[in-house]
This record gives sequence, structure tokens and C-alpha cells, in this order.
Amino acid sequence: MRGAVRGSAPVPLSVLDLVTVGSGSTATRALETSVALARLAERRGFHRHWVAEHHSMPGVASSSPAVILAHLAAHTRRIRLGSGGVMLPNHAPLVIAEQFGTLEAMAPGRVDLGLGRAPGTDGATAAALRRTDRLREGAEDFPQQLAELVRFLDDDFPDGHPYSRIHAVPGPVQGPNGRPPVWLLGSSGFSAQLAGELGLPFAFAHHFSARNTIPALDLYRESFRPSALLDTPYALIGVSAFASEDEREARREVLTGALSMIRLRTGRPGLVPTPEDAEAYPFSDVERDFVDGWLANVVYGTPGEVRAGLDDLRKRTGADELMITSNVHGTEAKLRSYALIADAYGLPDAD
Repeated sequence: MRGAVRGSAPVPLSVLDLVTVGSGSTATRALETSVALARLAERRGFHRHWVAEHHSMPGVASSSPAVILAHLAAHTRRIRLGSGGVMLPNHAPLVIAEQFGTLEAMAPGRVDLGLGRAPGTDGATAAALRRTDRLREGAEDFPQQLAELVRFLDDDFPDGHPYSRIHAVPGPVQGPNGRPPVWLLGSSGFSAQLAGELGLPFAFAHHFSARNTIPALDLYRESFRPSALLDTPYALIGVSAFASEDEREARREVLTGALSMIRLRTGRPGLVPTPEDAEAYPFSDVERDFVDGWLANVVYGTPGEVRAGLDDLRKRTGADELMITSNVHGTEAKLRSYALIADAYGLPDAD
């Protein structure tokens, strides 16, 4: 599960891509950037490239992870691709098994199925997605949905089960082939404990729930039971990071993400603002406090400073893998940041 450590990075480095849409840009441009980022990540030795499911957010173009992953699979050859994650309560388990069985057939041996139990949006949008307003039940039913999905992936419903004659295709019924490993995602203890009890790899959203990181990882490791997939716990953490040759420019860029989050949490979601707009924004005292708290959990600065911050975070959490997200405004700045982080770790350029 761990895979080879590339370059001089102490653990694998990966990419979490929200396919953000900046002010003055388009979804088409954001998706082109996602392809360019996946190619850069593959060339520089990043381990995986995941995309996340979000809905009704103007600044995010990743509402359909399976579609985006199919596009990325067509433009890459080696890097692992996956969902970080698919919000399972929004979907029928059979549909997800079919989608990711198709992706596995497209890119054999390099697809991950990361699953979350949150809606990835607001309550009204979640109700529209699920055709019900009983959202709490979706989260509570997550273990049952997960078990059903795994049975579809493995094609092993027992005789007499209502679904025993239903097959997710592409899938095992068509002959020997692999299937995507299932990951659980979380920002609290629920999925951490469930992942541990099921012996699944676990991905924690440190980038927006930093105070819960160490308690959740401790719970995951304490709850872990070996499985056919894993002998020992394997945890990655998502971390917001941005590198620039100029420290002031790095702060200007990450401020755009902080302002986006303020707008989202106050019911005013929009496109990711430019650094100029973020600098000119009249932050209230309450908003400035939020910015300070938000940026305290973003690793940003020069490449050397970012490496030092990531290394410190790894040591404090014991994470087996770091998944870096950089939700800033511009394409060039984002790609340059990942290249600089690769340089800081001495990751070779395959070209």
C-alpha cells in the first residue's frame, strides 16, 4: 500500500484537486488546468492525483469525479487517480460500482475509490441530489451503503439476497480483473473508526479540520484490524500548501483561498477571487480572525519553508502520505507551486 518513496521525500506526496475556477476564468480552463496538473504530478513523481465531489459551488468544477477521472486517465500513464472523494450517500452504490469498474477498465491498477459520508454541499442541494430531505438518514446509513458497494465491486452477494443476480459491469462477472481499493475519508472520528475496524486505508481532511487530525488518526490506529487489503494502518492527510520564490507572493495567493472560504461559510459562494481582490477586500475584525486561524493551518512560503512545514506536520501526525491541495486563483501559480514543492524534495523531472 505504501508504494515506493520517490526522490528524497520521506513519505509519498500526492495531489488533491478541487478543479477550482478563478474570477475571470471558466470551467473549461479549470479542467484544462487539472489535466496539466495531473501531467506535472506524474512527471515529477507525485504518487496520486485525486479529485473531490462538490456541488452548487461556483468556484469549484468537480461535481462529477468519475467524469473528470476518465478524462485524466486518457491524459496520463502511470500516476494513480482517484476520488477524494465520492460522497456515497448522494449515489446508489451500484452506480458507483459501475462508474469505478469502468475507470478501472480504462486505467487498470491505478484507480482509487475514496468515499465520504458528507453531502459535499449545503442541505438544499443535497436534498435535490438525493430526491429526499432525510439527509441525516443518509449519513447514518453509510456503513450499510459501504457494505453494499463493496459487495457490488466484488460481485459476492450471497445466494438468496435480492441483489445476488445483479452484476456491476465492468466487474468480476466478466472475468479476472482488479478492482479499485476502497478508502474512507473523514474530518472527524466516525470514518476514522470505521476505516480502522474494516482494515481500510484512511484519508483525513487536515486542510479544513486541523484540530481533529491527531485524535482521528489515533482513533483509526487504535481501531485498526488487519484485512485482506492492509496488514497495518495506512493514513494520508490532506494539507493545504503553496510555494513561491517570494514569501509575500505566497501569502497573497493563499489569501484568495481564505476569502473564498469566508464567502462560502457566510452563504456567498463565488469564483475564487484574484490576489488583488483579496488584498483589497475590507475584512471585518471577525473575518480577520478567521483568516488568521485559516492560514495557521496552511503551509505556505518559499519552497524550503514549505518543505519544513510539511516535514513537521508529518512528524507530528505520523501520516504515511501527504496529499497537497493548492486552491489559489491562477493556473500558472498553482502549477508553479507544485513544481517548487517537487524541487524542494528533490523529486526528479521525468522529462
